[in-house]
Amino acid sequence: MKKTGKALKLLAGVSLLLGVLGGSATAQDKPKELKIGITTFLSGPAAVFGEPGKAAAEMIAADINKKGGIGGVPVALSFVDEGAGGEALVSNYRRLVQDEKVDATFASISSGSCNQLVPLAEDLKMLNFMWDCGAASILEAKKYRYSFRSQANATPEMLAVLIYLLKTKPNFKTIAVVNQDYAWGRESWEIFSTALKQMKPDVQVVAELFPKFGAPDYSTEVSRLMALRPDVVFTTSWGGDLDTLVRQAGQRGLLQQSTFVLAIGESSVQRLGKDLPEGLIIGARGDHWFLHPEKKNDAAFKAFNEAFKAKTGSMPIYPVYHMAQAFAALQGAYDKAIKANGGKWPTREQVVDAAPNLEFVGFGRPVKLRAEDNQGLEAQLVGVTKKADGFNHMVLDNMMIFDAAAITTPAGQKSVEWLKTLKPDFVKMDVPVFQHGK
Repeated sequence: MKKTGKALKLLAGVSLLLGVLGGSATAQDKPKELKIGITTFLSGPAAVFGEPGKAAAEMIAADINKKGGIGGVPVALSFVDEGAGGEALVSNYRRLVQDEKVDATFASISSGSCNQLVPLAEDLKMLNFMWDCGAASILEAKKYRYSFRSQANATPEMLAVLIYLLKTKPNFKTIAVVNQDYAWGRESWEIFSTALKQMKPDVQVVAELFPKFGAPDYSTEVSRLMALRPDVVFTTSWGGDLDTLVRQAGQRGLLQQSTFVLAIGESSVQRLGKDLPEGLIIGARGDHWFLHPEKKNDAAFKAFNEAFKAKTGSMPIYPVYHMAQAFAALQGAYDKAIKANGGKWPTREQVVDAAPNLEFVGFGRPVKLRAEDNQGLEAQLVGVTKKADGFNHMVLDNMMIFDAAAITTPAGQKSVEWLKTLKPDFVKMDVPVFQHGK
């Protein structure tokens, strides 16, 4: 019995030692840094959209590190230029994952880029947040495990703008579209036009114009629209393309002839300055506006906006806020996974498991990652341009903020098919209205 007692004491001592060593091993399992690979436009006309996203990522990462990192681990960023083209993008994404061994990616801005990279992220089992691309079909066509969209898709974005148009300009009879000729331009118009037919079936589409992505000249499109004189001109163009279109349309008087709807035009308001007249309907791709009526007096919101302006010379635009949401989603997923793992550093698979149903807040209303399809549910803000004292560009007035649940395709359904079930009275939904400065 004595030998047995000694043996038990020895065993207990060994177990205690192993427990201590095991605890040390777990602590050392934390990586030295959490590597994030980000795709964004750093060249070409879309860089006016991508560079602010990059600047925001650098700011947010620095702030996270100042506060101790994510789960006590500092973040490190690597960037890939979407403007280099599809083949280079895919090659560089593989490099990030396989050579640089990033822990997560934010990909991408362009829907074309997302169509290429989301299946690749799945094959590589890489946690990915689609931080800005809007094509609804990406997550409706297939269920993915590793990719999550940390903002809305085109369906609620287009529905919000359409409902705003129908509430504020209900008597228009003709409409034309000028959209970039690629996945986003085609799909966003299909969504808008399908919903329009359901809610106002008597409207006539007089022109469907799809100039090449990155086109430097819109004189042909402007001339045709000047001749057709549609009541409404709709566009989901963005970045440098939208800026060029608006300037050339304004020089010819087209902006005064027709009601222009810039469905995702918030990002161009500051850049266009006085080239943008009053009365244009502007969508914000989420509830993103540096004078957000529900956030404008929030201390953290104001501090972020001022810090961004100090860094870049301009107030944030929606890709900046989308970048903030991607970081909030990543941090939320890691925090949730660490908690579920008893405080220990999680595996990538555990972080992926933590993302469905995650709720997080960037610099707008809360966003939720829907578990059924990994789609983010994000509120939408739409307003109309107006002159205001103290600004060298237009501000947004008569702003409506749409609740995400009311205008997002139900899980398991295809957007276009769901839109075909809408009725004209869908436009009667109750939406709060906010005036600039109030």
